[in-house]
Amino acid sequence: MRDHQRGGSSMHGNLPLELNAFVGRSAELAGLAGVLGAARLVTVTGAGGVGKSRLAARAAVRCAPRDGVWWVELAPVRDPEFVDYAVVEALGLTDHTTRLPRETLLAHLAERQLLLVLDGFEHLVEACAGLVGELLGQLPGLRVLAVGRRPLGVAGERVFPLAPLAEDEAVGLLLSRAAEQGPAVADGPEVREVCRRLDGIPLAVELAAGRLRALSAGQLLERLDDRFRLLTGGGRDALPRHRTLRLAIGWSHELCTPQERLLWSRLSVFAGQFELEAVEYVCSGHGLEADDVLDVLAELLAQSLVAREETPAGVRYRMLDTVRAYGADWLEATGDAARLRRRHRDWYLGLATWCELDWFSPRQNEVAARVDAELPNLRCALEHCLAEPEAAYLGQYLAGSLWFYWAGCGRLSEGRHWLEQVVQLDSGHERSRLKALWVLGYVAILQGDTVPALAALHECWEEAERSGDATAVAYAEHRTGCLALVTDDMARAETLLRSALDRYREIGELNSNVLMGQVELAMARAFQGDLPDAVRLCEDVRRVCEDHGERWTRTYALYVLAYAAWADGDPARARTLLTDCLAGAHSFHDLLGSVLAVELLALVTAVQGDAAEAAVLQGAAARMWPSVGLRLFGSAHYNAPHELCEAMAREQLGDERYEECVTEGARLVREAAVSRALERPREAAASPRGPVRHATASVNMHEPAASRAHKGGETAG
Repeated sequence: MRDHQRGGSSMHGNLPLELNAFVGRSAELAGLAGVLGAARLVTVTGAGGVGKSRLAARAAVRCAPRDGVWWVELAPVRDPEFVDYAVVEALGLTDHTTRLPRETLLAHLAERQLLLVLDGFEHLVEACAGLVGELLGQLPGLRVLAVGRRPLGVAGERVFPLAPLAEDEAVGLLLSRAAEQGPAVADGPEVREVCRRLDGIPLAVELAAGRLRALSAGQLLERLDDRFRLLTGGGRDALPRHRTLRLAIGWSHELCTPQERLLWSRLSVFAGQFELEAVEYVCSGHGLEADDVLDVLAELLAQSLVAREETPAGVRYRMLDTVRAYGADWLEATGDAARLRRRHRDWYLGLATWCELDWFSPRQNEVAARVDAELPNLRCALEHCLAEPEAAYLGQYLAGSLWFYWAGCGRLSEGRHWLEQVVQLDSGHERSRLKALWVLGYVAILQGDTVPALAALHECWEEAERSGDATAVAYAEHRTGCLALVTDDMARAETLLRSALDRYREIGELNSNVLMGQVELAMARAFQGDLPDAVRLCEDVRRVCEDHGERWTRTYALYVLAYAAWADGDPARARTLLTDCLAGAHSFHDLLGSVLAVELLALVTAVQGDAAEAAVLQGAAARMWPSVGLRLFGSAHYNAPHELCEAMAREQLGDERYEECVTEGARLVREAAVSRALERPREAAASPRGPVRHATASVNMHEPAASRAHKGGETAG
């Protein structure tokens, strides 16, 4: 996500167009800003290409409330079920629980004042209307700016219809865009006639400007007249301005070479952004050689039919939805759509395979950014697999291969959505389904949903043994051991985890999951009082992770090592390990790893003599837990450090001051909480070396402090 700083406010998310590309519209901008100040729901309507998104972006920045502006692009979302997910994603929220995305939104936005911009919702009107109505009804600090071709139809909605540009503004836009292409074009009768014939629709004007590299204004006008005569009637749209836009795009299409038209139509299979390598694979062949794709794409860029964007995953490309839709119609007309969708699916299956393998490498951050950028296309690939019975096993394989993203990058809810669908399919490919089953069990454990987790793992284990799939047996046993760990059955957890690790060694399996099993075994040993064995196991994991450049599992090994250092009376070492752990977990949006580290940092801070700061960190953790699931998994063993920290802080501060500090911490948003936890500790009293003992505040760390939990999360990822 990019943060666009303007006057102290921030806009989060990807803007559809850069703000400095805004030309004219001063009166409309002032008018929209005024309406936004008076109404909680404003919808900017108008024909495609009329400039709604640009105007909304500018007005949103001008009217940004206290907690900023958040932009949600809905054009790439094809399934109404994913509207809520798209908003959660745009807000950067991470939720490990079984809560529905809408519940997550309501919880996270309850006390915030922000502006939510929903762009390109017209194909999802019913779903968006339901979401907006509920959010506005329950969140008094929320305002919504919707951008689409029709109103939402929600009570209290103020509609702001956007007309095309006036002639002078249209001419200014054409001259500006032409200058960006190179040639100097002067205002004159022919330029003005072009703008009038294009009805002042900004997209049509920009497409025309792109042609002024090769044509004079007179030649452009002459060809425009030809196309208007040839293409009378336009598309299915009845509105004249919609017909004008379609004719303008059709005119631009007619001026393209056969290869440019071919690539344009084939690019329509992509959702959202796409990369050059994907285009070369998916779109080449049958009249377009792979070696020619870059040159043809460059021509589409020059004609403003494709936009180039810089992202954390590198240079990527995007088509405006109106242009993409036109290309999709042509692709269907060619009869080649099914083949292109299969190639698209196959590319993203290959991408997921590569990312899963590369997750166990120094490139984990790159992999996470890559999958983030490709999520709309991965969803399309999954939808294609679900729609084609013969591709069911590919859907199971794809959903299972993305385990690292669902579990490690805060996408549990969406992962479970796909996994639950694909395991219901009769694919005839047992191996793919078994993988999807154990990943489903893993995700359910992370969400604290133990009954479905146990059911999925039990089915996986039984079917794997029946079919002789040793790999699936190992993973099912491993995750069942993990479930025992977070439900305080340490003996069973140790037995299962040791057995699973033996199975991994027998089949030669080594990856982040295998190392996580060793971390979980170390945690079980630590909870049973064998700190030296726990340290030995995690130091081994740490060495392997550093040899392979693996950082995600390493963060959990650091957590266990920090736990052991604290229990052994070395809070300074524990703090060093925990700050490293927290920084790593936060970089992956791994909320579970982050909150576990903050909880233990609170105890270390108390031991080092700053009870007030310890209470603040406990309050910060308390705010994070609802997005993770059951606090500390409902586990007495995991809860023991929390209880000890609270007892120490209350003893030193008194109940009233302790509650004040906890309340202060609970006000911190996650970024602020993590930043505060990572700061150097305040001056604190030196603590004696040796196990911590407090006469009035002691907790036995090796025996449960409460009854065994019946729900759990996952100790390590």
